[in-house]
Amino acid sequence: MRAIYEKYAEDLDALKVSGNLRELPSGQHDGKWIINYGNRMLNLSSNDYLGLASNMELLHEFYDRVQSSGEQLPMSSSSSRLLTGNFRVYDTLEERLAAMYGRESALVLSSGYHMNTGILPALCDRNILILADKLVHASLIDGIRLSGARCIRYRHQDYSQLEKLIEKEHSDCDRIIIVTESIFSMDGDTAPLQRLVEIKRRCGKVMLYVDEAHAVGVRGERGLGLAEECGCIGDIDLLCGTFGKALASVGAYVICDSIIKEYLVNRMRTLIFTTAMPPVNVAWTLFVMERLHSFKDRRERLLRHSERLRKVLHDKGSETPSASHIIPLIIGPATDTVIKAEDMRRKGFYVLPIRPPTVPEGTSRLRFSLTADITDEDMDRLCDSL
Repeated sequence: MRAIYEKYAEDLDALKVSGNLRELPSGQHDGKWIINYGNRMLNLSSNDYLGLASNMELLHEFYDRVQSSGEQLPMSSSSSRLLTGNFRVYDTLEERLAAMYGRESALVLSSGYHMNTGILPALCDRNILILADKLVHASLIDGIRLSGARCIRYRHQDYSQLEKLIEKEHSDCDRIIIVTESIFSMDGDTAPLQRLVEIKRRCGKVMLYVDEAHAVGVRGERGLGLAEECGCIGDIDLLCGTFGKALASVGAYVICDSIIKEYLVNRMRTLIFTTAMPPVNVAWTLFVMERLHSFKDRRERLLRHSERLRKVLHDKGSETPSASHIIPLIIGPATDTVIKAEDMRRKGFYVLPIRPPTVPEGTSRLRFSLTADITDEDMDRLCDSL
């Protein structure tokens, strides 16, 4: 080994000793199953919340539609959207999203990470204050760091502290942007969006940024997310979602006013300087979005599974913060969590250990990520195994 690499090797050894060393898993997918470590296991670590990604009937319907339409949908856009990569299907999807949400505009982006690392740097300067929940996603934290704005991260779900911070700081900045997830990715708890809207309304300087990555598709009557469920879609300045989880595609979007969209198109580096998504993927996303309202039965089945697992954990003395389909079983030490994950694999369940730095030290957990493809019989086996 070259001497210049020794420090990296030492760091890797330290991660291994602490139980935090990561490796890229390899496995074969078969619908809700994953074949890994020589076992066929129920996949409880997928973000395919509605079970659409493996729905071959839906996929063949899409292929038939594309073939019959004769529409040109290349496998690559070969350019950024501001050069030659803005195919008509992009505009159609954005128009569809804006209409579904009843808002002026929507902007489609290449990934959720591009979205969250690009919006705040585009909108912010040093005269803006960002107030972010302590547990927002890593992509949002990176976006905050890149923004150049001053940031205070309030205690997780502590809205009294948030209100005090706004009262204390509002006179010393041009604008305040509150940043939160709607369903938090590691704890599975939900933000009270109506309360956040009320906090925003009391101060004219405040904007509200809500990441609905884990709520889109699975919450709300039409699957538009927690903001739809709470009746506050029109009150959120930057309502963000992803296509790569429940919607079985790739990319992300922000719902906003037209002036914000125009500003982002001119200032957002992760939009301007990246190759646009392949048109065929955008067309698939549009195809799924047009049918989103029809997946209500899948949303209801996912809700039943989630309520059942939370109750089982509660009855077994394992309290969970979850109020969604993301349900953590918090174990504590990383090494113990790895051992428990291995035990679950032996029992036929693929559930991954979540360890620092993804979660704070001492809160390593198994993160059960439920999907609508799971049957009642599958849930019987899981609950018995716990």
